Amino acid sequence: MLRRSRLSMPLTEQFCCSMYCHSTLISALPAHGVCQYEHLTFGHATQIVYDHGVQLRYNFRVEPTPGQRTALARAFGCARVVFNDGLRAREQAYRAGLPYLTDAELMRQVLTEAKQTEERAWLAEVSSVVLQQAVADLNTAYRNFFASITGKRKGHPVGRPHWRSRKDNRHAIRFTRNARFAVTNTSRLRLPKIGDLRVRWSRALPAEPSSVTVIKDAAGRYFASFVVDTEPGILPEIEADTGIDLGLSCFAAFPDGRTVTAPKFLRRAERTLTKLQRALSRKEKGSRNRAKARVRVARAHARVANSRRDWYHKLSTTIIRENQAVYVEDLAVSGLARGRLAKSVHDAGWSAFVSMLEYKAAKHGRVFARIGRFEPTTRTCSGCGWYGPKLGLSVRIFRCAGCPLVLDRDVNAARNILAAGRKLAAATRREAESSNACGAPVRPGGRKSPAGRVRPAPRGKEAGTHRKAIAHSGGQAGIPVL
Repeated sequence: MLRRSRLSMPLTEQFCCSMYCHSTLISALPAHGVCQYEHLTFGHATQIVYDHGVQLRYNFRVEPTPGQRTALARAFGCARVVFNDGLRAREQAYRAGLPYLTDAELMRQVLTEAKQTEERAWLAEVSSVVLQQAVADLNTAYRNFFASITGKRKGHPVGRPHWRSRKDNRHAIRFTRNARFAVTNTSRLRLPKIGDLRVRWSRALPAEPSSVTVIKDAAGRYFASFVVDTEPGILPEIEADTGIDLGLSCFAAFPDGRTVTAPKFLRRAERTLTKLQRALSRKEKGSRNRAKARVRVARAHARVANSRRDWYHKLSTTIIRENQAVYVEDLAVSGLARGRLAKSVHDAGWSAFVSMLEYKAAKHGRVFARIGRFEPTTRTCSGCGWYGPKLGLSVRIFRCAGCPLVLDRDVNAARNILAAGRKLAAATRREAESSNACGAPVRPGGRKSPAGRVRPAPRGKEAGTHRKAIAHSGGQAGIPVL
């Protein structure tokens, strides 16, 4: 689940499972009121169990006419100006020692009052919902920033909201139901003050969308991204379960000895990308030829991302359909991506693949669990449990000193991941059985069970912050659907 973009924009993190369509989950956890989850922790292992419906994002390629492109550019610009005006107003109030501007006060200043002035009268040329959503994104970015510095938000630190620029390669505007967007009888997307957009429908929407985001990416392509509430499609239960060990040369290894070779889409396209990037560097800055060369580079990268994502979809779908429970290792991808194997780690894209497994398991009634990253799966014998020394990356065969086991190191790790996942599942069941319906322990005086802490999941926030301050935003995360 993907990716230079301004994190102050809504993120879908990245397009199309096919060339034209791709569906994504709004966030790693379903939206508030749609789904509940249990976050269970045992040692270094965590598991998320979903229930009820999930909120998915379906992206479709759109083909605006020249006039509609002009209207969309106007809407992108107005949303950017309103966002920056709100950011400027709050920064000026902070520097002057004034109280923090509330959301309502900020909306009144940068929208209601600004439209009455001669300098901002042209804001009335676009839908007011687009401008309101831009202010909402700014408010969300500030809430994420404050939650991060106060410790309420976990994970990487979130920086202050960053200015949006007209030179950004990615632009987005959002329409909610208040904007009264609609899909016409001729299968076109009708947007207020923009017109009827031609959409390349690759599938029917499962339900009425609650919002649509129009996105222009770095390659100059336009997409319409619909948010839809869906019910989980539960698959028939089966007995099989599996553990997956992810790697670089061998992308995935399974306990039964099967391995999946890494396709290395970026490495395969490296020669073409090098030529295009070299041609771009030779163009004069600010010239039309440089702009054309930049688009050619962006399109080449988009083809790599599309191929990788399509392959992820096919593999993750097969794994979910063939197994009732799937266990993976919780890898520190951000740390591994800072080493000498950074390009290979980014090319592998483990996080996006694991995210697909997670949400597809939730959608289809499968069990998904992450094994703690500090579990010694590579150094432990899957046959007798012997704990050996650390293995270098050049050592591909695991040889046990406690038994005659000689096995591929990745397959041995996959078997250990499966064993740890089964222990996690058994511990989860025991915790659930020891709690009553209210979440309190059955035995008097016992500690409260983690399984009892069931709470609504947070909404997916469409906002973000400066790219240098955070590796991921609180915005929409792009996790493709099955």
